[in-house]
Order: sequence, then structure tokens, then C-alpha cells
Amino acid sequence: MVGGSVPVFDEIILSTALMNQVISFHDVSGILVCQAGCVLENLSQYVQDHNFIMPLDLGAKGSCHIGGNVATNAGGLRFLRYGSLRGTVLGLEVVLADGTILNCLTSLRKDNTGYDLKQLFIGSEGTLGIITAVSILCPPRPKAVNVAFLGCPGFSEVLQTFTTCKGMLGEILSAFEFMDAECMQLVGQHLHLANPVRDSPFYILVETSGSNAGHDAEKLGSFLEQALDSGLITDGTMATDQRKVQVLWALRERITEALSHDGYVYKYDISLPVERFYDLVIDLRTRLGLRAKHVVGYGHLGDGNLHLNVTAEAFSKALLEALEPYVYAWTAKQQGSVSAEHGLGFKKKDVLSYSKPPEAVQLMRQLKALLDPKGILNPYKTLPAQA
Repeated sequence: MVGGSVPVFDEIILSTALMNQVISFHDVSGILVCQAGCVLENLSQYVQDHNFIMPLDLGAKGSCHIGGNVATNAGGLRFLRYGSLRGTVLGLEVVLADGTILNCLTSLRKDNTGYDLKQLFIGSEGTLGIITAVSILCPPRPKAVNVAFLGCPGFSEVLQTFTTCKGMLGEILSAFEFMDAECMQLVGQHLHLANPVRDSPFYILVETSGSNAGHDAEKLGSFLEQALDSGLITDGTMATDQRKVQVLWALRERITEALSHDGYVYKYDISLPVERFYDLVIDLRTRLGLRAKHVVGYGHLGDGNLHLNVTAEAFSKALLEALEPYVYAWTAKQQGSVSAEHGLGFKKKDVLSYSKPPEAVQLMRQLKALLDPKGILNPYKTLPAQA
């Protein structure tokens, strides 16, 4: 996405794949301590066997490592319910550039002694230290999971549905995902996945997770009845069994795969105020015209994270120049972020100034110089090149 883990010039690649052991798990507190090379899906299965779940879930869960998740502050599909890794990660073990092993691998929920050093490394993309172990708080495994896949007649109805959803589902709401009609068209065209809802301009996926199946089903049913009666949604389907839940989630999770079959993809991962969430997609369709095959928008509406994708037959410098820096300037004008959850890496390091003031960038440089004076940790990444 941004080339954060891709070697560019003269780097040495360091793999933590063999550091894949669970160190401990506490069945009462739900605190997992593990090495950084553990694959997220394997950890998910491990804690599920103890009736817990990981606080994050990603489409790449079958290959991504927990250390990399923490180093990039990965967001994912459970962010709405459980928040970011900055809240669920309790401690880290990190190797610094000079070889010092920084052991802050605490398993305490509360520790107000001095600076919270782990926060320096969460989201630092490996530029300040190498994460070797993680302590993370896992929530209890929900006893009941329901998913509703719904069609909305307009984006204003999508926003009203989200407001209604939060008000009526409250504590059991665990995901609110959004996708436009072009996303669904591409999923059907390239992956042959069937859309269970009749054609709509916009679609949402709502997930609830709770401890009482009857209670949750009643709340979700009341929400769906009100949303239908008020015209916020025009059609929908609901799933409670695991197989159908996975089928509905695939419609959202496999959009990236479908886009990759449509040609060259220009990808943008941005945060915007939810009321402006879709305006950039409409703007770009007008701006790009026939130069783009598709301009699509989807993502985590519940936390304001838009995945904006533009496809074309092949890479075009002219198309790129029409997109950048226009997309970043547009986002900055809305007080948004040019990178919501995928970091800056190599590709976005020079657009940091669209989201951070010069004083913040300078402080970041000072931290980098302090912790990695020789610039050996993931060089050429995250911070903009100095003149």
C-alpha cells in the first residue's frame, strides 16, 4: 500500500517469522503475551480456544504478523468496537538501534509511572525500534454474532442509518462497513460473488456481537424494522450462522482483491469527517472522467476511514498527476488525514505535511535522531526527505 516494509535501496531484510511463540495467556484477564512473529490468524485461533478474540481483525490475517500490526498501528474491522492498538496493547519488548533490549512488556491495565514509551513504537513503522514481543488485551469471545447486509438509496441515508444504528444497537454494535455500488459490481464481475440485496447506490454491513442471542436478535430486528419503515434502507438480508456470516463479510473483505483484477489501482487510505466521507469520490469521478475505469469508495464508516481506489487499464503518469497532490490537498482542507491506518512508508512520507504541522514533523525528526542516530532502522521511510 505505502511500501513501508519494502526494501528500496541498500537495506537488509530482517524477518521475525521464527519468533512465533505464545509466551503466556491469562484466562481471567484475557491478556496475551506473544512473540512478534506470530501470525494474527494463528493468535485468533489460539485465544478463541480460550473463549476470547483478538481485538483486531484484518483481511490479511492469514499472513500478517502481530509485530507488524503493532508497528503500523493497524486498524481493521473491529476498530469501531475495540478501538486502536494504542489502547489494547499493554506492553512491548523492543530492540533499539544500538542493540539495547527495551523490556516494557508489562501486562498491567494501569501503569502511570513516567512516559508511556510503548506509544513511541506503536505506528512507528519500524523506524525507532524493532518490536520483538507484544502484550495485548483480548476481549471475551461473543456468544452471539449477527450480520446484516443492507442497501441504502443515498449517502445521506447511509449517515442516518449509522446514527440510528448507534442509538438502537449501542453496546452490541461491533462493525459498520460501507461500500458503493461500483464496489459490488466489481466483486460480482471479477470474483463472481452474488449480491444478496437488490441493486442499490450504497451498501452497508452491520455486525453485532454480544452475550445473549435472543437479546441481540431482538435489538437488531427492531433496528431493521425502523430503518425499513423510515426509508433509510430499501432491502437487506441477515445472517446468524457462521457460514452465512462469512459469505456476507466476503462481499466487503474481498473488494481489494476484485479491484486488483480491474487493472492498475491507485489506492488512498484517508480519514475524513463522516459527513464529507463520500464527497471526494463524487468529485474525482467528475475530475477524472473517462481517464479512469472506476472510482470507488468503501471502508470503515464507523471510524471515518475511506478507502478510495481508482482503476485504469495501465499506469498513467498523467492520471497520477491528476490525483496527486489533489487528493491530499482536498483531504487536508477537510482537516482529514492522508493516512488513516496504513502508515506513510516510502510512498507517502513526503505528504506528511498535509496532516501534521512543521513543529510536529521537526519533533519526529528529533525522536528519530535520538533513537536511531545512524538512520539504520527502516531507512527512507515515514519521515520526509530533508532538503
